[in-house]
Amino acid sequence: MKNIINNKPNWVLLFSVIFLLTSCTKDLDIVPKDDDDFTSEVFYQNPNSYKQFLAKIYGGLALTGQSNVAGSSDLGSGPGTVDEGFSQYLRGYWQLQELPTDEALIAWGDPTIPDLNTNTWNADNVFTEAFFARIFFQIGLCNEFLRETTDSKLSERGVTDDLRTQIKMFRAEVRFLRALSYYHGIDIFGKIPFATDADLLGTPPPMKNREFVFDYVLSELDAINGDLATPRANEYGRVDQAGAWMLKSKLLINAKVYTGIDRSSDALVAVNQVINSGYAIAQIPYANLFKADNNTNGAQDEIIFPIAYDGLKTASYGGTTFLIHASTDNAVALTLGVDSGWKGFRTRQEFVNIVGTDARVMFVPGNSDPASITNTREFTEGKKLIKFSNIKSDGTLAQSAEFPDTDFPLFRMADAYLMYAELAANGFGDVGTAVGYINTLRIRGSASAPTITASDLTSDFVLDERAKELYWEGHRRQDLIRFGKYLTGYNWQWKGGSQAGTDLNNSKLLYPIPRKELISNSNLSQNPGYN
Repeated sequence: MKNIINNKPNWVLLFSVIFLLTSCTKDLDIVPKDDDDFTSEVFYQNPNSYKQFLAKIYGGLALTGQSNVAGSSDLGSGPGTVDEGFSQYLRGYWQLQELPTDEALIAWGDPTIPDLNTNTWNADNVFTEAFFARIFFQIGLCNEFLRETTDSKLSERGVTDDLRTQIKMFRAEVRFLRALSYYHGIDIFGKIPFATDADLLGTPPPMKNREFVFDYVLSELDAINGDLATPRANEYGRVDQAGAWMLKSKLLINAKVYTGIDRSSDALVAVNQVINSGYAIAQIPYANLFKADNNTNGAQDEIIFPIAYDGLKTASYGGTTFLIHASTDNAVALTLGVDSGWKGFRTRQEFVNIVGTDARVMFVPGNSDPASITNTREFTEGKKLIKFSNIKSDGTLAQSAEFPDTDFPLFRMADAYLMYAELAANGFGDVGTAVGYINTLRIRGSASAPTITASDLTSDFVLDERAKELYWEGHRRQDLIRFGKYLTGYNWQWKGGSQAGTDLNNSKLLYPIPRKELISNSNLSQNPGYN
């Protein structure tokens, strides 16, 4: 069982308040809408309510709404709203990080999704719009939790000292989750609307540039450090100090992209904090990291922060449900523990060439489909990968063949090892240590894997190692940008809309601010290169 997710049913039963954006375009203006039975103060009379609200916010990374049925989206339903299936947080993030790269391509023809395959999106892309809305819905929930848990509010309600101590940690976790969404926001969109719990509801948020939000997130991570659980001391699925150090590492290693200033020395300090935190490279078969019991099979030694799924409690068509079903057809679906294949995404020829025969990269056995893709809509073109599975590590079935139990490792130790290696290849950190980290990951993938020496450790080499170890985990676009390979210097099939691949202009380093948001909030402005 996934501990924090287990609080979700109580949330639905005890608090039928639905947090709604008065429109998706008001971004951070989330107001509780009370029904006839519950007001917010009645809700908070139950001491368990605070943890249930916390579970709601964690659940926002995995779910789309209050219940697991279509039409219950947190973002509303009906004409003019974002499609519920498109808007799930992890699904949106994964698509925007993977589909515009060599690692993935999707066969579906839903309006504007083929544009992600070919880097030809515009400001009306419904998938960028959906993820934008989801990010700021999450931030709005976090702000509301923090407003409702101030010292004065807790005193008014007569909250006990023991519960106050718990809420202090809850608040730190919520500030982390808000920081996480702001990090995703600046990575995907650059400048973004910004508000905190200190801002009044009903005021359209101002737009802040990447540098401002970058600095804010770093300051938040430092501020909450002492209030988070020590590494590995929290419930599974909830963040601890190591998760915050990992987020800090991700920000700092990308600092030159985000702010124009290289922060590699600071990144090295943060990465070493993660590496020395008590998490470790799990001594299990690589494939087991991504199976239905990866919360208990040893993978939890390595997974620093998961998005947790439970086939009976988190039944949504995003997340690992999407990642497993959409990667296969019916013939292969049963081997992955699901009841059907959606014939969606596969990988491109250039990725196949990079990874070669590395044992960590799991292709569908016996698949003879060509690696070259002449028609992006044909699922039978492009090599088929396996990453996530709804089968347990002992071979038994998970709880549901429709909705997987498999958790998504948003942060795991292997990424910290590879960030250290990247820094060492660029003159920060110890090369010998970095070589050891690379070889540890290679040997975990296969005992017979060739090891490397110091002479092999170059920036390009590390980028390829990241592809082998971290494929389909939502890193590739960010990596290619940071390594200077996204716009020019490396092309893949259908990049820029050409089968042979073509260079991209600078505007494609960011996604556009959705046109609907610009219309709704006059404080916002468009990114360069978009109308």
